[in-house]
Amino acid sequence: MSTTTAADTHVKLEANTNQALGIAQYAIDFLSDDPAKRGEPDASVLERTNMFFTDAVLCGLSALALKTNAPTVLRDEALQYPVTDATHRLGKATQRGATVFGSNVQVHPEKAALANGSAVREWDSNGTNFGYNPQLGHTAGEFGHNDFYGVCIAGAQMGGHDGAYALKAMICLDEIRGRLSEVFSLKTYKIDHVVHGAIGSAAVFGAMLGATAEQIESAIGMVVAHYIPFRAIRAGKQLSDSKGASAAISTEVAIMSVRRSMNGFMGPRDIFRNPESIFRIFEGPGQMFEAVGTDNANTKQADASPFDLVLGRAGSDFAVMGMHFKLGLYEHQSAGALQALLDLLKKAPHLLDDETGSKIKTIKITAYEPAFGIIGDPAKRNPTTRQSADHSMVYIVATLLRKALSQQTSDWKTLMLEPYDFDANAIKNERTRSLMEKIEFFHGGEDYDKRYPDGIPTSLIIEDTDGTEFDSGMVMYPAGHARNTEADLKGILAHKFELLGKLAFEDPAPIVARFDGLAEKSVEEIASINDFEIQTRDGFE
Repeated sequence: MSTTTAADTHVKLEANTNQALGIAQYAIDFLSDDPAKRGEPDASVLERTNMFFTDAVLCGLSALALKTNAPTVLRDEALQYPVTDATHRLGKATQRGATVFGSNVQVHPEKAALANGSAVREWDSNGTNFGYNPQLGHTAGEFGHNDFYGVCIAGAQMGGHDGAYALKAMICLDEIRGRLSEVFSLKTYKIDHVVHGAIGSAAVFGAMLGATAEQIESAIGMVVAHYIPFRAIRAGKQLSDSKGASAAISTEVAIMSVRRSMNGFMGPRDIFRNPESIFRIFEGPGQMFEAVGTDNANTKQADASPFDLVLGRAGSDFAVMGMHFKLGLYEHQSAGALQALLDLLKKAPHLLDDETGSKIKTIKITAYEPAFGIIGDPAKRNPTTRQSADHSMVYIVATLLRKALSQQTSDWKTLMLEPYDFDANAIKNERTRSLMEKIEFFHGGEDYDKRYPDGIPTSLIIEDTDGTEFDSGMVMYPAGHARNTEADLKGILAHKFELLGKLAFEDPAPIVARFDGLAEKSVEEIASINDFEIQTRDGFE
């Protein structure tokens, strides 16, 4: 069963209940008109979610403009699945299709979400969550990203909903995947973080299209039982298209599972308590209860998942409020190092006097696990692909430093990392490579590890050629972090939107406006929201 807490601002799904059915009912209620159950996020939640949505879209449009491989392949694939006569069967009803970026052609929704999700994620530059909620003691620390908004646009287009409804659906989806990230660490078991987003996608898409709670439960069951991606897609010396498309592919199967359930197929029920699902086989059968009526107290295993799940319904306490913006192109684990570098260069501007970097002898970066393990892997010291370069701490820091030396500044906007900083020419840049050789990367041990995922604890020391050391001090909350209160977040994001938007449009302002202010968009505006022409560019590799 589900219970409400804190004056009905939250819904609690207890471990000994059918949480898959509970998530389904939560999504249905959240998007309903029932004043006692509907979601009522406050203005700050609406604004922040719209910012993440606009950020994601601009990342996606710029990736398509530069003809990156996976987004281009999957967009072309989606356009091969048009909806005949603008309708297709879904249960006993007919529904519209959905659209991909830069087109008014209605295609099957799982293909639209696949294509748009891949584009959004290609740069690895949109929002991030860290699965950290100390108030509830939910600190599993699973990663996740704001890759799934295309599900909500597809659902709104198919169901004939307006922008306010779509925005509310985005909040609901982020809430489900964000709170799951707080209570269950998929990466601990080498499972890819996108599973939480797939569960949220199935729940919200089903609710938007009028599925019953039981049909949504069935879809969630199929996602967890049939389609679990492992982190093998992110392993290896040089990464592939699968890394960036993981969320998109999981979204595709989530929507497909909803459609299949609505057409009558029934998948596994009560999947969170299923003793052979990923949740129970990795973290045991759940808590123990007294075996009433037997001689052996406390020996009967409870029919329970490993966690309680608390989901926001009203007010400002929603998972999206703890998610972080990436202010350019970089792996989120490097954000502390980038901030530390800029802080240090402000303290010691003379280090920029020679654009070759000759005044710098060594650079020592100290960080936490998992940053040290993920982007400090020795194999990442020599990246040869963009996907590997943006997961290399030494490459990311050296590239920012190269730009700072060249432009004689430590201003974040001026130095913002962009796609061309990770193309084939940039990866081979001799000055960047020489700076990479000066970088040493250390694990800070318990003192650093205990501060994550509250923050991104990182420090940086530069020793100049005179033997003087300049220390940034420990950075916890870099610009873009949910707990950073110093950076001009809106101003930096506006610059990011302009920087990425200009890759796809001569004037990106009308496109930014198209996706901003979502709550005021009409049904007709949502239906045509992707109807524009993307200007593509040749020569990006």
